[in-house]
Amino acid sequence: MLSSYFYLFLNFLQNCFKYLKKLLLDPKYFFRVLSRIKLEGSKSIFLFMFQPREITPLMYQIWLQKYNIKSKDYPVFKNISSSWHKPPLISIIMPVYNPDRKHLIEAIKSVQKQVYPHWQLCIADDASSETSGIKDILRAYEQKDYRIKVTFRSCNGHISAASNSALSLATGEFVALLDHDDVLHPLALWFVAESIVKNPNVGLIYSDHDKLSFDGKRYDPYFKCDFNLELMFTHNLVAHFSCYRLNLVNEIGGLREGFEGAQDYDLALRCIELLAADQIIHIPYVLYHWRMSNTSTSFTLKAKPYAATAAIKSVSDYLKRNNLPGRVVPHPELEGMNRIEPEFSSSSLPLVSIIIPTRNRLDLLKPCLDSIYSMTTYPSYEIIIVDNASTDPETKEFLTHLEQKGVNIIRDEGIFNYSRLNNLAAKEANGDLLCLLNNDTQIITPHWLEEMVFFAIKSDVGVVGAKLFYLDNRIEHCGVILGLSIHGIAGHSFDSLLPEEPGYMGRAKLQQEISAVTGACQLVRKSVFWGVNGLDESLAVNYNDIDFCLRVRRAGYRNILTPFAQLYHVRSASRGQDSTPEKFSRFEQEIEFMQQRWGYLLLKDPFYSSNLSLENDYTLAFPPRNS
Repeated sequence: MLSSYFYLFLNFLQNCFKYLKKLLLDPKYFFRVLSRIKLEGSKSIFLFMFQPREITPLMYQIWLQKYNIKSKDYPVFKNISSSWHKPPLISIIMPVYNPDRKHLIEAIKSVQKQVYPHWQLCIADDASSETSGIKDILRAYEQKDYRIKVTFRSCNGHISAASNSALSLATGEFVALLDHDDVLHPLALWFVAESIVKNPNVGLIYSDHDKLSFDGKRYDPYFKCDFNLELMFTHNLVAHFSCYRLNLVNEIGGLREGFEGAQDYDLALRCIELLAADQIIHIPYVLYHWRMSNTSTSFTLKAKPYAATAAIKSVSDYLKRNNLPGRVVPHPELEGMNRIEPEFSSSSLPLVSIIIPTRNRLDLLKPCLDSIYSMTTYPSYEIIIVDNASTDPETKEFLTHLEQKGVNIIRDEGIFNYSRLNNLAAKEANGDLLCLLNNDTQIITPHWLEEMVFFAIKSDVGVVGAKLFYLDNRIEHCGVILGLSIHGIAGHSFDSLLPEEPGYMGRAKLQQEISAVTGACQLVRKSVFWGVNGLDESLAVNYNDIDFCLRVRRAGYRNILTPFAQLYHVRSASRGQDSTPEKFSRFEQEIEFMQQRWGYLLLKDPFYSSNLSLENDYTLAFPPRNS
């Protein structure tokens, strides 16, 4: 215990230095801290200052004590649900096979303790051994509670068959999945029912979950984002707690046998393809406690080695059914995760126009170009350099030499405006795809363009971003989180994380949909670029990339981050920091522009949990931003 508190003290010192630096860079930050103390109280700030970069068991316990809904408040929830005109009946599906008797009883009792009363528990015993006593327990609960229905299978058919047997007992409008040794939060069904009442057309509802240790303590919470199809391909995002419309599950034929270990993953994918995005609802509360045991994947993926194979088969089948390209393979670094490898015909590779604005700084531009020419394996690209009033003789000579070799050099003598420079080049681009690239980047992975083109050519995809590194190999960018910064606009996720670290729930190494990606390396179809009128020239330096991505999302496209396209990025090397009064004034105007245009959205990133901090990414929020 002493070592744990010493660890927190070290984090406190580290955070003190961090926020002192913020105060020196932005004096207005002091007033934001004061307003936060006034709003939340000094205790929240004190706890936040002790918080480490990752979510430790101790910090999670502190967070739960402060923000977990207390039992004394349950009557408020009961009163609300009693006023609902048509409260939905929710059938809970529980396949059972030789569980620990104590854990089975805890699972059943967690259903009986639900604040929301309109449920039925449908249990299928998959031929548990006669000596285990399981059947006697189930019969006793069925006799005592009319809401519990039990069927006993004569032979063991494994979890998919048993789940379908339980499903046949269901008469509710919705069905939820519960393993025979896990535990529901007392408000789990209440939150699900509320989502149904508020969203009558909903087809799938899922929540956050955490784990139960061997001694019954909660730890390792998975604070999920709103539905993210690309992330869903890497692992079962919606598992625990998930609830489906019954007629949807019946329409697809229930759970498929042959997918044991990933049967719920396969079920989710088959349901999702029949649903619109607004029919999938995420509840940002931990409603399910996944028990750790030697035979569960909550403890070790080695417990069910067949599960990974079944998961890959589930995603592969989804791609085939929907005529989507790509090959699903095990993730090269993350056990139990998947990745999709690009697959497309080499005879139909679209031309990519790589646009690089520059001014002087040949020491940046030349290594950038050298890395493109020497590393890039994608065969179909052109380079367009926008020279913004270079004065350095060596740079001007170098650009003239490139021009003589056929490189398109656009010369612009105006004041620096990143948006205008890229728009100028986009008008002259021959490619169907535009790659906006900073001159202070260098290629790391030879297949960087293949990885990005694979996503960018999809009709529903807008902007594609890459994973960027500082020169010391720490992560510089792995997607953008809205609201993450002292200015409240946006910030890079996993900034300064070591390259081998997976990040929260592996997200530093997973393909995923994201709100925005940095303009240091963006790939987008030219039709999409001009469909939103290109970059907004009102934003000359900062946030033009974020604004562009948000306008692309508003137009109905998905923005994607692929960590398998990797580059070095010497951040702000081209122009330097905004240190002069003029630059600082412009920066404040750009902040105000973003706040006025995007407002509340900057505090509600759908791909970042409201339970996670906007001060330190992927740490606990004190308090969470849930209503």
